[in-house]
Amino acid sequence: MIHVVQSGESLGQITKKYNVSAIVLAAINGLTDPNRLAIGQTLIVPVPEVPHGGPKQTIEVNAYTYQPDSIDALTILQLGYLLTSAIPFAYHVKQDGTLDVLDDQSRLSAAFAQNVLPTMAINNFSATESGADLLHHVLNTPEYRENLLSDIVRIMQEKGYRGLNVDFENVLPADRENYNQFLQQAADRLHPLGFLLSTAVMPKTGAAQPFASYEAYDYEAHGRLVDFVVLMTYEWGFRLGPPQAISPVDKMRAVVHYALTVIPENKISLGFETYARDWLLPHVEGQEAETFSPQEAVERAIKYGAAIQYDQQAQSPFYRYSDDHGRSHEVWFEDARSAQAKFELVKEFKLRGLSYWALGYPYPQNWGLLPHNFTVHKWQT
Repeated sequence: MIHVVQSGESLGQITKKYNVSAIVLAAINGLTDPNRLAIGQTLIVPVPEVPHGGPKQTIEVNAYTYQPDSIDALTILQLGYLLTSAIPFAYHVKQDGTLDVLDDQSRLSAAFAQNVLPTMAINNFSATESGADLLHHVLNTPEYRENLLSDIVRIMQEKGYRGLNVDFENVLPADRENYNQFLQQAADRLHPLGFLLSTAVMPKTGAAQPFASYEAYDYEAHGRLVDFVVLMTYEWGFRLGPPQAISPVDKMRAVVHYALTVIPENKISLGFETYARDWLLPHVEGQEAETFSPQEAVERAIKYGAAIQYDQQAQSPFYRYSDDHGRSHEVWFEDARSAQAKFELVKEFKLRGLSYWALGYPYPQNWGLLPHNFTVHKWQT
């Protein structure tokens, strides 16, 4: 059950209402100070499960990881029972198509220990480079494309990866067909070895997309060539853009609607971000928002006495506050309600599952609700 804190309500009153332990309620919601709550804050309340008409939907739950290897390993050990696969991010493509190195051994060991499928990720971009020209150079040079495919297979076999996730971003429109051809070559190389192949694609709502950077993502080809496609249904609330919901469910729904016209439902994994953003007001174009965890978002609302509101259309919580210097801020984040709304989207369209970006942002309510909605598929690694 999801409880929304009302004005003047205390944890003691809430525990009495539901006849639950305050210690348990604080633990499953990650409350750092149970005596301090924010108006509009959500709490998940453990109640006996009510029998329903059938078994829970079984889904795959993938999670990207990008923190230092040892830290990510601890998170995988903690949450591995709720994961199908872990995706250390990422092996970066170099100018000649070979891949750079990635410190991932602890993450792989943790994944094996928790029966979590280790999935290798490759990308073409960095914090300072879009990677568009680099990828164009590699995709259009047969020798470099062969270097890339050979390096992928070598690393997967040496380290024990069982799947590959291709996250090429900022792909030039002119490289659309070459990208498709690369995926065909990758499938031809990986599938006979028993390896899975997946891609991460920008969130399109139609074949004709207004953004040039989206044109190269051929949903139909990806759905035909790879085992599953991760829809990157987040970043509407971009860190350099104006404040808004990061993953508004109404916009996510539009992406899913289009994807289903060309990709089978059992090949679609819904992207789910696990972070919050804080924008300084008034917003100035190019000014970067601060990114942190949903847990920190709640704690910040408590600190500044902000009442949390909920956008029904976006299915996302938000609030405004004034900091210690009198500056105004707007925060958008995820809570129990927004997580449940995304789970309902997966159920409604019977999607393959969820792909989280990313482990490392504390979000206990999500992990508390997930097993009450789904059975998580576990691969035999």
